[in-house]
Amino acid sequence: MTKKEVVPFRFSDKEVQCLFGVTFDDIRERLSDKRVVWITDEHFYTKYPQDFPAGQCIILPAGEAHKTQETVGRAIDELLNMEADREVFLMGVGGGVVTDMVGYIASIYLRGVKFAFAPSSVLAMVDAAVGGKNGVNVGLFKNQVGVIRQPEYLFYNFSFLHTLPELEWISGFAEIIKHACIHDAEMFRFLWNNSLEDFRKDLSVTGELIRKNAELKFSVASGDERESGQRRLLNFGHTLGHAIENITTMPHGFAISIGMVFACRLSEKLEGFDPEKTEWLIQLLKKYHLPVEADYSKEKAWDILVHDKKKSGDSIHFILLKDIGEGVVHSLSLSELKKLFFEM
Repeated sequence: MTKKEVVPFRFSDKEVQCLFGVTFDDIRERLSDKRVVWITDEHFYTKYPQDFPAGQCIILPAGEAHKTQETVGRAIDELLNMEADREVFLMGVGGGVVTDMVGYIASIYLRGVKFAFAPSSVLAMVDAAVGGKNGVNVGLFKNQVGVIRQPEYLFYNFSFLHTLPELEWISGFAEIIKHACIHDAEMFRFLWNNSLEDFRKDLSVTGELIRKNAELKFSVASGDERESGQRRLLNFGHTLGHAIENITTMPHGFAISIGMVFACRLSEKLEGFDPEKTEWLIQLLKKYHLPVEADYSKEKAWDILVHDKKKSGDSIHFILLKDIGEGVVHSLSLSELKKLFFEM
């Protein structure tokens, strides 16, 4: 079991307290002086119904398809019915869809109330809940509406992973592999020398890996909160990955995995990335049961890709690799990217 520890992370205008190795009781104790409204989704609630207080809990529909302004509106209606005022504290418990929406709801309800997250999946623990991005999808376009605002606390309860489905484990490890690719060659080697099965068996080791990834993301995001520079590196694999995710409905990590392979192929052409290292990444992704290719319509993917948030005018910031552990931001004209995309 990972030891309990409080680690502060400093952003431009506030400090986020990260509490590792906590339980539900620890969360309740930390928030005991607040009027808390708990927000989770149907899937998580069915696993832990006894831990949510009756009358002070909002249950969202589960899944990426419900990460919409409509769902947010219904949650706000429930807060109004509870007569929640500006002193209310929103506690989001669940995966990345829940944390994205709860952070957004807290940011716009009564022009902003305080909130915290207890991420319940690998993906949410290492990525979605970390860094302050909150929002919803608009049609096929991911996270097109949202805000950047930090929670008061991040509670890491690793026991949640006992009930996490295997598919969610696999999807989450795509983001861990992404972090290794852009920023940590030693982590890449560590992942190579272990397996998904090893991490599922030993949550103490997994907890340390998750903590290291959370700290890595904080270190990148805290210096570039608004994503105008180095934070863009965290989008490695996501430009094409988001497009594939939306036209195939495959899990986030699966689509990002395919996006990372494409980004490596592009890195070979534009950054002199060693093709042998592309093969290393492919074999690592396969080892963690992630796909490295898929059948999808390039025309449909391109239509979504050109509306990506990373587009600026007639160019796009594409994340490539110079080496394992060394990501770079490469500005590409859309015409050049289109030519390469349909050739590869």
